[in-house]
Amino acid sequence: MKERVYYLDSSPGAREWHGRCLSFGVMLKILIIDEHQQSTADLCEQLIRAGYQVAAVLPSSENLLDKVLHFKPDVILIETDSPSRDTLEHLAVMDRTAPRPVVLFGSDDDSETIHRVIQAGVSTYVVDGLDSSRLKPVIDITCARFEMMQGLRNELARATQKLDDRKIIDKAKGILMKQRHLEEDAAYASLRKLAMARGKTIAQVARDLIDSASLLF
Repeated sequence: MKERVYYLDSSPGAREWHGRCLSFGVMLKILIIDEHQQSTADLCEQLIRAGYQVAAVLPSSENLLDKVLHFKPDVILIETDSPSRDTLEHLAVMDRTAPRPVVLFGSDDDSETIHRVIQAGVSTYVVDGLDSSRLKPVIDITCARFEMMQGLRNELARATQKLDDRKIIDKAKGILMKQRHLEEDAAYASLRKLAMARGKTIAQVARDLIDSASLLF
């Protein structure tokens, strides 16, 4: 049966990643999780021949976050028939704390399974077999898509933070306008002056002002 590959987006949220996948001349470390619990000698050899380093081979995704923090892999490769609920939960926990590009090889192409895999943060889902000739291109594409998604997550986080800061600043201006009978521009100028004096951002000063005001009322 012909191999089918699904390139999937990760779960929401912006996070930092070192981006070694796209660094020229860097030997990437691959963490293998073989839920089939069969010999992975051939797979390890294929990865080494392709220029990768095998960080470890694990029989399950149990305590995956701890394993990732310990081995510090650049990519995670999982072989399974169908990802279990536990496997997807472990992946989701890792994705929130220490996200990595994940390639999952399985045989379940059910739409519900694919949806759950997406939500868990898997980067690439390959159905119906691991073809050694496609290992490198699949890993390369997985890394590229992961880095692209991390960039989008970071942009979203910055945009969200900027919006939140604007709301906080507007609220602080309102407090100054009411308490000191200032115009809006004067209230903003007062916040900016205070921020410069304290070596903080205007948003930080605005939060301090709001916190102080909440103690008084």
